[in-house]
Amino acid sequence: MLFALAAVLLLALAAALFYFTHPVFGSAPRGERLARITRSPNYRDGSFQNQIETPMLTTDESRLSLMFRNFSGKRAETRPPRPLPTIKTDLRALDRSEDLILWLGHSSFYVQLGGLRILVDPIFSDYAAPFSWANRAFAGTLVYTAEDMPEIDLLVITHDHYDHLDYPTARALRAKARKIVAPLGVGAHLERWGYESDRVAELDWGDSYRAAPDGVTAVGEAATAVEVIATSGRHFSGRTFKRSQTLWMGLILRSAQRQLFFSGDTGYGPHFAEIGARHGPFDWVSLDSGQYNDRWRHMHMRPEESAQAAQELGARAFTPGHVGRFTLSDHDWDDPFRRIAAASAERPYALWTPLIGQPMYLDGRAQHFGPWWEALRAPAAAAAE
Repeated sequence: MLFALAAVLLLALAAALFYFTHPVFGSAPRGERLARITRSPNYRDGSFQNQIETPMLTTDESRLSLMFRNFSGKRAETRPPRPLPTIKTDLRALDRSEDLILWLGHSSFYVQLGGLRILVDPIFSDYAAPFSWANRAFAGTLVYTAEDMPEIDLLVITHDHYDHLDYPTARALRAKARKIVAPLGVGAHLERWGYESDRVAELDWGDSYRAAPDGVTAVGEAATAVEVIATSGRHFSGRTFKRSQTLWMGLILRSAQRQLFFSGDTGYGPHFAEIGARHGPFDWVSLDSGQYNDRWRHMHMRPEESAQAAQELGARAFTPGHVGRFTLSDHDWDDPFRRIAAASAERPYALWTPLIGQPMYLDGRAQHFGPWWEALRAPAAAAAE
């Protein structure tokens, strides 16, 4: 009995040691970084707050009960039955003067805008979790690695959750990313992982950052090639059990010719109409469109809400994000695509649903992005509809 108790205590001690010391969990903001955070109007009572009431869960059910029900209950078709079709475009061969976007799966995008090469929330691991055995990616979706990337002018991170800020990816990009733009507090993780503090610009909602192809300028300096503007959202942050010690954000990428919008993870809210009225219209937007659930309805948008948000933003083209690579909820893996297509039928924007790695050009050329997910549906699932 004593031996068993000692073994349990030893395992608990080892787990605690791993939790508090492994770099995958990042670092908490300290010093001047923490002082700046406490001065933010969005930081109150020891954590960052959403601009409107945003309960984490909309149920009284305990988290333990939720986890048990998710793992023991009847599951939807949460993973595709076959590998996803993809295209591996040679990014180094692209003319950097052409404005374009490539979806890399989930919320990861490669962007060329105003002569800059930009990465948004890249995940080059085959999982989105602190452990490689957890939350594995869909088959066929690990198309790109850090080695496939050209030199990156801007690496933009929307928040510090594992499916947006990946430790191995961040480490692998250290020699390629010239400058990093992230929300307040996220620089603490990056500095622990080897990034110099002067390479990281941290933004509060409403802050902007400007960059040029031949060099990166500081916050607030005269406009150059591309401006990054941090926008609000309805979400939370955290790589450990202590939540919302760093900020989360959406972002606008604006050049002299075009502007793009990425929502980051967010529930639906009045911020979309406000952003559209202040900054719109947008040539292209990507919006949180997957991993929704009635139990956390304020954290992620349903497809119909994403379609409405795209219209409120004044989007000319819309690509769903937070889809197509990982299972973080219990809906069918292709439910977001099917519902977005239906909800977009009468909308004033073009719905672009590319394959992973397929370029989306922003110069007005004719392009076709078909419902590629339909061919992957399991026969039984298709027959049940």
